[in-house]
Amino acid sequence: MRATPDTPFMSQLSHRRLALGALFLCLPAALHAQRPTPNAAAAAAAAEVVKAGYQKHEMRIPMRDGVHLFTAVYVPRDTTRTYPMLMTRTPYGVAPYGADAYRTSLGPSARYADEPFIFVYQDVRGRNYSEGRFTEMTPHVPVKRGPRDVDESSDAYDTVEWLLKHVRHHNGRVGITGGSYPGFYTSASCIDAHPAIKACSPQAPITDIWQGDDLFHNGAFLLPHNFGFYQRFGRGPRTEVGPDPVFAPFTMGTPDGYQFYLSLGSLANAESRYFKGTQPLWTTLVDHPSYDAYWQARNLRPHLKGMKPAILTVGGWFDAEDLAGPLNTYRAIEAQSPGATNMIVMGPWVHGGWNRGDGDRVGNARFGAKTSEFYRDSVELPFFLHHLKDGPRPPLPDALMFETGSNEWRRYASWPPKNAVARTLYLHPGGVLAFEPPPAASGAAAYEEYVSDPAKPVPFIEGIAPGMPREYMTADQRFASRRPDVITFQTAPLTEDVTIAGPVSPLLHVATSGTDADFVVKLIDVHPDSASDWPDDSSGFRVAGYQQLLRGEPFRGRYRRSFSAPVPFVANQPDSIAFAMPDVNHTFRKGHRIMVQIQSTWFPYIDRNPQTFVPNIFKAKDSDFRKASMRVYHSAQRPTGIGVMVLPQGSSAMN
Repeated sequence: MRATPDTPFMSQLSHRRLALGALFLCLPAALHAQRPTPNAAAAAAAAEVVKAGYQKHEMRIPMRDGVHLFTAVYVPRDTTRTYPMLMTRTPYGVAPYGADAYRTSLGPSARYADEPFIFVYQDVRGRNYSEGRFTEMTPHVPVKRGPRDVDESSDAYDTVEWLLKHVRHHNGRVGITGGSYPGFYTSASCIDAHPAIKACSPQAPITDIWQGDDLFHNGAFLLPHNFGFYQRFGRGPRTEVGPDPVFAPFTMGTPDGYQFYLSLGSLANAESRYFKGTQPLWTTLVDHPSYDAYWQARNLRPHLKGMKPAILTVGGWFDAEDLAGPLNTYRAIEAQSPGATNMIVMGPWVHGGWNRGDGDRVGNARFGAKTSEFYRDSVELPFFLHHLKDGPRPPLPDALMFETGSNEWRRYASWPPKNAVARTLYLHPGGVLAFEPPPAASGAAAYEEYVSDPAKPVPFIEGIAPGMPREYMTADQRFASRRPDVITFQTAPLTEDVTIAGPVSPLLHVATSGTDADFVVKLIDVHPDSASDWPDDSSGFRVAGYQQLLRGEPFRGRYRRSFSAPVPFVANQPDSIAFAMPDVNHTFRKGHRIMVQIQSTWFPYIDRNPQTFVPNIFKAKDSDFRKASMRVYHSAQRPTGIGVMVLPQGSSAMN
């Protein structure tokens, strides 16, 4: 197979394609030259710093099936030493393209400026200048019978094999890292890994895109996140390599996403009004609304077995996009790869927050320390230095978890902690929440009831925003408590600290007057009315009475029996729903209250359920959306409860 190392990829294109590519690459630079800005000047200066220390090479690396993947390699100019390779594989492009165009920084964060590696960036199949066909969440092929059986594992293997033979001044070791979608490529690349791959760090990895990550949560569709994403990411079949289309920014015509999506009506209107056949990935969603074979093949968890490289999985407790992915990745490797070096770090971060910013706050929540700096200095870089450069072994436990509430890092030998005790927070009449189940005969009503109206859904934030502000995950829920279509339960003020560490597992006993329904469960820390405001906070936010969201998850009731075979409710007949929410590591301090809210809309974060059973909600008619009365039971016969894992007070973190 032909390959051309150390040759700019652009020179290998046809003259026509070269001219188009040159125009694509040079036009922004020309514009900047005509109208310089401080940001442009700073970027140019940063690129010059990188160029002074590294030589860039653009390569087309052959895969076993003959497809060539575009790869940019930055090699330190100091050739008196050897270096490990640190690779990121991405569908988002490895710009800037052109052998003389340099990135403004190398590595996951600025921390790598002082520690040279051979940095490798690769366009995955079908994206930008890589050949082949792009596949959403490429299914893993566990048994490969020939050169046509390819996946992300084989592409990474072939890439590493080729780089070891054609790139000089390496030390024979490779690490792989990436966050979000590149986190998926990191995990997948480390299955059946090339022996030279010694360390992998999947960060916020998409692991099961239908169940719990970017697309659906328990069958409910993440509307603003994905509506905007598919406007700019999707692409159809192509006949030649080249820059992925640059879509014009999607304009709603209003800053109010709630109003925009409500005016859209049924999602069936999206295609005719906005997509118009241009977004095949949106069409895939419409054609596969349930967890069918298409999505099941894209679940990476069953294949995370026999992992040989050291694994450091990273996630954020307040990651609005991929919170479930890191937790599920760690659990799958722990269960299926006994003996593997398998570690997880979870901090108080938004999506990617560990590699940027201070990590001392999210929205109105404060964490008392620069947690992101700590991660970059004491966790990630030492991990790669140890496994790729024989640096000292960092003192990392299997699970390094930031405990919100107490705002302390906790070290555990496993996650969830082995000494955590399963307990249940039960709903009681009168809005009471307690660890004791409801009594057998209380004389009170057996349920709480509210009317859910799809025409007036409960907003997921108090203000307005065009999309999905990541700060919603710590947002004050006082506005929701005041709505009649949200039922609220809370404990008495706590007489001692209560620490929960692990998954949150609701068991709901419910009924609806309709034939379909969503139920959203929120776990909330209620600060005392006497609480002081945050020090040095000039925002005007009042901490007293703050109902701090810790975790919120929807469940689409049609999937209560099976995610792949939806069934309707029988109107007004009691039924049950059991599911697991992503983990929490939080201490409710003495004097605080634990609160649970339940509602049936959470808009537009979650698309609206018509509350009338239809085969495919993406194709529902506007007339299918109807009001319905929802009942949530809290009797001894039907005790609705929220399962949590509680740590004994005074217990040692390492267990």
